[in-house]
Amino acid sequence: MIKIPAIAQVGEPILRNQAKPIERISDYTIIELIDCLINTAIAKKGVGIAAPQISQSFRLFIIASHPSERYPHAPTMEPTAMINPRLLSHGEEVVKDWEGCLSVPNVRGLVPRYQSITVEYSTQQGETKQDILTDFVARIFQHELDHLDGILFTDRITDSADLYTEAEYRQIIAQNSK
Repeated sequence: MIKIPAIAQVGEPILRNQAKPIERISDYTIIELIDCLINTAIAKKGVGIAAPQISQSFRLFIIASHPSERYPHAPTMEPTAMINPRLLSHGEEVVKDWEGCLSVPNVRGLVPRYQSITVEYSTQQGETKQDILTDFVARIFQHELDHLDGILFTDRITDSADLYTEAEYRQIIAQNSK
């Protein structure tokens, strides 16, 4: 049976620290950490998870977009490890859309994020990749990158009226899907 680590919760110091760059991608502990993050994202039905969320201070996250009850229109993609990720540039358009976080349970918010971004990261195989990400996947990348810099999605909320409980969010989503 796969062991799923505890998720660091809001208030825990690791979530407010700057994560350390990964020096050796081939290090066994990093390979194990990637597997652990992927398994945790799948088990928790998350669309992304960053190493600090499982109390590991490394610049690493997983994007694992898939449609779900919370994000019914999310695109499907294989879980992807992004090591030492960087945001290189962004478009001008900023869009508010829904976000939640495994580390901030029972809270949802409308968070402003860039609609289109150019990013760079290393893969598990040590390749450096540059991609243009848009829409929901760009949102996940920005959310997870924030975790590596000690920022939570609630810090990005520009109006307290944009914060909702999970129950309120589910009610809004149910009404909008009719």
